[in-house]
Amino acid sequence: MDTQYKKIVIDAMGGDYAPEAPVAGTLLALQKYPNLSVTLVGTREALDRELAGKEYDAARLNLVYATQVVENEEHSPVDAIKKKKDSSMVVGLNMIRHQEADGMISAGNTGALLSGATLIAGRIRGVFRPALTLALPTGQTPTLLLDVGANMDAKPQYLVQFAQMASIYYRSLYNVKEPRVALLNVGVEEGKGNQLAKETYDLLKTAPGINFTGNIEAREYFNNQAEIIVTEGFAGNILLKGSEGLAAYMFSSIKKSLMSSLRTKIGALLIMPALKGLKNSLDPRTVGGTPLLGVNGAVIKAHGNSRAEAFVSAVEQCLKFIDTGVNRTIEEELAKAKAAGKEAGNE
Repeated sequence: MDTQYKKIVIDAMGGDYAPEAPVAGTLLALQKYPNLSVTLVGTREALDRELAGKEYDAARLNLVYATQVVENEEHSPVDAIKKKKDSSMVVGLNMIRHQEADGMISAGNTGALLSGATLIAGRIRGVFRPALTLALPTGQTPTLLLDVGANMDAKPQYLVQFAQMASIYYRSLYNVKEPRVALLNVGVEEGKGNQLAKETYDLLKTAPGINFTGNIEAREYFNNQAEIIVTEGFAGNILLKGSEGLAAYMFSSIKKSLMSSLRTKIGALLIMPALKGLKNSLDPRTVGGTPLLGVNGAVIKAHGNSRAEAFVSAVEQCLKFIDTGVNRTIEEELAKAKAAGKEAGNE
């Protein structure tokens, strides 16, 4: 295989529309990105069925057959990773571990992917805990929220490191020199919140490499008040799911009102394209995927409801992550921050 290719492994059995959506998305991505090589991992029956009669560049599409699947309804994601060693997810993560692929995409069980990425691919040197991120288009550049589910319990040091990793990621991908970092809280004043928020606030004020602007409330999330919003996975996931639910309710209500009479139906023809564009911009599936910061390799978690086009967007996210060398920069910058902390007597 030509070494110029970016090598990505895709979990063909992960997601609500697997294997159809991951396979179809892979074929579209191969057409869009000529420097891309993809390894699809899934059961022989599923992959053979979905690829039957399809045209693709066999030199850039590799098939690896797995005999097991990590289901969305797994009782224990960690046990699933440990017991289903021949599942498409575990096989893909082992390819990352052995550097047989530069990145991986899965729309499968979030908890299992997080656990597997940490246990199999491993953490970047110096990282306490990996963090799951989400980028939403709230301005010329998106707002990055983390953590959104990887760490339901966290220590202040973890949140500070989330801010450091996210700042590096943001600078690399969006060319923003000093992205603003805010701490999600119940009020904007210093001293607000629980013990975790108060201790984290104090650490963020003096942490190197962070442009900390203070607390931010959830209602300011869409107002472009900061490029990065840091919190623990419990609050972050609630904010994420609440935003998804509100967006769905809002557009459903607007659609119902617009269909209530002949006059509003006529008006709907004029504004519906704009509303559809707004809805798509707020849909996490449009972003394609979100990186797990802090693990070796570019591990991208795609939305569980991802269709083929969303997998293409996830591939784009993965390629950008690989091209910018984010992980190498994170390791270097965390080492510098640790050294600076020792010199200042903070450790």
